Formats: sequence, structure tokens, C-alpha cells
Amino acid sequence: MTKTALIIGVSGQDGAYLAQFLLTKGYTVWGSSRDAEGARFGNLDRLGIKDRINLISISPEDFRSVLVGLDQSSAQEVYFLAGQTSVGLSFQTPAETMLSNSQGMLNLLEAIRFQNRSLRVFHAGSSETFGDVGAEPAAETTLPHPRSPYAVSKSAATMLTANYREAYGLFACSGILFNHESPLRPQRFVTQKIIQGAHAIAKGRQDRLTLGRLDIARDWGWAPEYVEAMWLMLQCDTPQDFIIATGETNSLQSFVELAFAAHDLDWRDYVETSDSFSRPSDIAHSAANPSAIKAALGWQATSKMPDVVRKMTAACT
Repeated sequence: MTKTALIIGVSGQDGAYLAQFLLTKGYTVWGSSRDAEGARFGNLDRLGIKDRINLISISPEDFRSVLVGLDQSSAQEVYFLAGQTSVGLSFQTPAETMLSNSQGMLNLLEAIRFQNRSLRVFHAGSSETFGDVGAEPAAETTLPHPRSPYAVSKSAATMLTANYREAYGLFACSGILFNHESPLRPQRFVTQKIIQGAHAIAKGRQDRLTLGRLDIARDWGWAPEYVEAMWLMLQCDTPQDFIIATGETNSLQSFVELAFAAHDLDWRDYVETSDSFSRPSDIAHSAANPSAIKAALGWQATSKMPDVVRKMTAACT
């Protein structure tokens, strides 16, 4: 039988790539945004799949809206990818961030429990929950140490998912996603800002690129690979949380250097830093140990940070 999946938050980077992936698997795909009639769904258009998605409106903070969406889609798998995704913005809108990320996931879990539905749920967790891990890469058992309202909201949603799994027997799991990029990233994300900035400078359309700290280090992967890990997690016999990452950490300066080198430019001639991008608290070093998902599901990231830079640069126009 053809499986049906509902992607709550289909318009974002991960939602679009996941929809594309599920279509290749023969799924009937439903996708939601807060206002399906008014949304543009540019990422779905960019991938050429918008007409193949059943688009509906779901506001995750509205319990009734979630109930209606579950009834309308009759999905066997639900992927919760909605919410406020910017760490920096979360310091300016902490209440909205908590509501969209934590309350939204709670409403989904409670709706499933309330209706006694037999379906599988994936929650998109975040590496931000671990905070600054130092020398020891984070594993699934690493204690949370959130350093932003965004990280707190994601920590709460991840804990809620585990609680409903243990308390009510729901097939609910969290993929703890480390940084993953693609050409679908908005330019408010620093990786896309760097890629587009280097391209614009190379084309003579821009003179300088201003960034924040360059000494921070992250584990950067390729988003289209990460959505496969999401899907694999819902094909397991039992639900389990997994870290989704490459296992390699690089500095932002290294990312910048490669982005400019792709245009035969020396980044030091064009990049300046400003304290205006600083946050009340930030993570200096983020690192992951993704060995558990490889052992259990056979998934392993094949694109590392240099590959991510190369692919994003190739997509520039």
C-alpha cells in the first residue's frame, strides 16, 4: 500500500527536501504551512514538486488546527519541522520561539494521544540543546545545556517527545540535527550569507562582507542527506532518538576561506568582523558523535563541510 506522510512545516529547507525524498519513495505527501492559500512555497517550486504536494493550513500552536490536519491527511507518518528556526531571532522573540517550537510539538503529541492514532512521529531536534560541548563530542546521552531561547525551546520539545514515547507508548522520536545547509537556506543564515557574499564580490556586485565571530566551530552537513536519516528513523521497529551529523567540526573561518577560494579570492581582502552580530550568549564549539545512527540504521553523512561549500557555490546564479 502507498504510505501517506504529513510534513508540518513543508515550506522550509528540510520540509522541501523531505517532500522530494518521500515522493521518490512513492509516498502520498501532505504538507502544511500556517496559511497554505497565502504562502508562496518557493522551495517546493524550486524543486519542481509543488503540484505533487497536498497543501493544507496548520497552525501548530492551535490544538484544533492540528487535530483537523491529522484528520484531513490520514497520514501514517508525521514529520514536525515547523517552528522558529533562528537562534539569533530567539533572543528578540523568546515567547514566540517557545510557543512555536515547544507548544507546537506538544499539541501534535497530545492530538495523537487524544485520538489514539497509530502513527509515527519525527521531531526535528537541534544540536543547540547541548550548548558548548568543549573537547567531548555530543552523544545521545549528553546532558542538555541550552544557551538561547531557541535551544531551550528545542530541548523542551525533545523531552516532551521522549516523555510521550515512554508514558503513552507513542512511536515518537527526535532527530538531533546538527547544522545542515543547502542552496535552499535563507540568507539570514550565516552560511548562505557567506556563499552569496563571496559570489557577489567575485561578480563585482559587492565590495565587502561583514560577519560576526569567525572562531566559532560547527559540524556542517548537507541537508538533502539529512532528510533520509529522518525517514529511516521512522522505519525502525522501535522509536529511538539519534544524533544526525557528519562527525567533523570546522571553524567558521575555514568555511569562509573555502567559499572565497572557490572564486580564487583571498577572504582576508574582503571580510571584516563586527560586534554588532554578537549574541547575549553563544556556542563556541559544537561537535557530534553520530556513531549510534550509523550502527543502528546504517546512515552516514557522505558530504562534509568542503563538499557543502562546493555544492552551495555551484548553485549560485
